[in-house]
Formats: sequence, C-alpha cells, structure tokens
Amino acid sequence: MLQTEKSTSITNKIRPVAAPKNDRASGLTRREWLLILVLSAVQFTHILDFVIMMPMGPQFKDDLQLSDQWFGFLVAAYAFSAAAAGVLAAWFIDRFDRKTALLTLYAGFTLGTLCCAAAPNYPFLLAARAMTGAFGGVVAACVLAIVGDAFPGPRRGRAMGAIMSAFSVASIVGIPAGLSLANWYGWRAPFVALAALGVAVCALVNFVLPPMRSHLVRGRQIVSVWSIFLEPTHLRAYLLMTALVLGSFMIVPYLASYLVANTGRDKTELPYVYLCGGLATLLTMTFFGWLSDRMGKLPVFRCLALFTMIPILLVTNLPVVPLAVTLLVSTLFMVTTSGRMVPAMALITASAAPQQRGSFLSVNAAVQQAAAGFATALGGSMIGQGVNGEITGFPLVGLLASAATLLSIWLAGHLRPAVGGEEAALALVAE
Repeated sequence: MLQTEKSTSITNKIRPVAAPKNDRASGLTRREWLLILVLSAVQFTHILDFVIMMPMGPQFKDDLQLSDQWFGFLVAAYAFSAAAAGVLAAWFIDRFDRKTALLTLYAGFTLGTLCCAAAPNYPFLLAARAMTGAFGGVVAACVLAIVGDAFPGPRRGRAMGAIMSAFSVASIVGIPAGLSLANWYGWRAPFVALAALGVAVCALVNFVLPPMRSHLVRGRQIVSVWSIFLEPTHLRAYLLMTALVLGSFMIVPYLASYLVANTGRDKTELPYVYLCGGLATLLTMTFFGWLSDRMGKLPVFRCLALFTMIPILLVTNLPVVPLAVTLLVSTLFMVTTSGRMVPAMALITASAAPQQRGSFLSVNAAVQQAAAGFATALGGSMIGQGVNGEITGFPLVGLLASAATLLSIWLAGHLRPAVGGEEAALALVAE
C-alpha cells in the first residue's frame, strides 16, 4: 500500500510533456532548480577531482619523487581513461534508467577518488586515477543526458548555463580549499574530502532524482556504436565539439606560463587571474543560458564565438602590461570561451534523439577528451623558448585557435536537431 502511494505521488509530479508554446518565456520551477543544484554538485565534484591534480604537482613530485613526465602520466591517465570509457559506455548507457546509471557511475567515481587517497605507491595511484577518470568522464555525459531529458529546448540553455557554472565554483572555491588541505595535511587530504562529499552528493541524487525511463519506450535494445558514430548529425556534432576544444585548449595549458614569461606577471599574481576569471564566468554563465533561450541558441553562439576571437588574439599577443590589463584580457578570454559552450552544448544535446542521447553524449565526451589531448599537443608543438626565457610561437597558436573558432561557427550552422531532440522526456512539476 505504501509503495503504491509512493509510486502514485511520483507519477503525479512527473509526466511526459510537450513544451508549451510560451515555454520560451517561462521560468524554471522550484523542482527544476533543485534538480539543477544536485546535478551541479555532481559536476563540481568530478571537475574538481580532475583540476586539483595540476596545482598539486609540486607536492606529488616531492612526496613520491616523480619527474615531470611521470606526473604528466597521472594527469593524462584521467583524460585517456575517460575517453575510452565514453566509447565503451555507448554500448549500454541508454539501456538503463538515467537515475540508476548516474548513481552507479557516481558511486564508482567516489570509490576511485577514495582509492587515490589510499594509494600506497605510484602504480596504485596511476590505476586509481584511471579508474576515477573512467567513471567521472561518463558521469559528465550522464548529467548532460539528464538535462536533455528533463528540460525542453526552450529552457535547456538556462539549465546548461547553471550546471556548467560548476567549473567556475571549482576554480573559485574548490581549488583554493583543496590546496589549503594539501598544505596542511598532505596531498591525500583533498581526495578524502572529495570522497566524503561524493557520498553526500550520492545520497542527494538518490533523494532528488526521479526515475527517468522515458527513453526506454522502445525496449532495452542493444545500441549500435557504429550508428552512434556514423549518424551524419552526430558527426557534425563531434566536429563542432572538436573545433570548440581546439579553439581553447591550444591556449589554456600554456596561458599561465606565457603570462609569467612574456607579460611580466609574477607567479604569486596568477591566483588573481583565475579568481577574476572564475568569478566572472560564474556571474555570466547563467545569463548566457537565459539569453540563449530568449534569443535562440545558434545566434547567441555565433555572436559569442565571433567575439571570442578578440580576446584570443589579445591574450596570445600580450606584451609586458600592468596587472589590471592582464586581468581584463584574461578574464574576457575565460568569459567568452566558457560562455560560448552554453549554447553550443544545448545545440549538441538536441542533435540526438532521446533514445540515443546517453550513448551519443558518452561518445561526444570521448571526442572532447581526445580533442583536448590533441589540442594540448598541437599547441605545445608550436611554441618554443627564446634566449631570455620568453615563450615564442604563441601568436601563431592564437591564429590557429581563431581559425578553429571560425570553423565552429560554420559547423554550428549545419547542426540540426534530431526528431524529439528539443523535447523533454518528463516535466518536474512544482509541488
């Protein structure tokens, strides 16, 4: 009897819907905001788990006696494992309830993070990072699939913007807090804290997320990975994602080094760069999502992408300037490169049918990780070091990143939503 009443209550709150005609102007409901907050917490933890590794490099190298190359393997293990897992997950992720999939994957991610804290030696830590990346990369795809299922196209931009703000929160709050824990208690402490936070977030996911099975209307069919890869609309989405990553990741890994070597910045001033950039993106991401819903995702993306080329060319040609100028240019770069991803991800999510959305986004996440590795290698191959220690070749990197940005504008115009791609599979009705 109790189980029947519970099922009836859930059914009353969640029902298949078509977006109303005035949905573009409607706001998000209380339950939708609650779902966004929980999904943002998931994003925050797995993003922070990845980015916290890089600023803790000196501690890892000192405590474990690692060279730069061996430490680089720790960072790369996460990305390569996430890319491989994304392809493998395409075989089965759409065969399960989205809630069940997210809980299982997130539990694996949390366990992997705890294994990082408990690692007794380098090989164990390397394996733990690969395990964490495998689960964490697919978690990100699952979160986007849930956004696609829960929010119709006219409100999807706002949801994407709010959830993608988790990266800004990780930069502003997570990294300083993690570094403080590492300085006080050693490099294991941030992973312990993240694992504990992961347990709490997992409980929230279980409590807040409803069952999400609408994509299973055709039965638990085995998904053909080749069909996910070779669908023309999907291919255009993968190319768009690759162009977007090339437009930023050829620059981002080397930005801090360039600011120190070429613009006169001291290493102690770099936290201001990321603090200002993180605060600005936190304030603007949700706005860009709202603007995408109001003005249309493609026009907003095109405007942001075109405007992005200005800070790209400025930041890769910046001479010795005052700190205020550096902060202005670098913040503008972070705001525009992050902002264009909001309408872009809404467009990409809509290019897959609901029955294939999870598999498609898993492959898309794999493409994103692989493109990030390629972009980093390509940017590194184009830069060098001058006689006075300055970085050379960065202006050429900026030109190539601008060309990739122009390509993304063209590709976005050729992206088409799949049948049902703009629709939500369910509605979360306010209590």
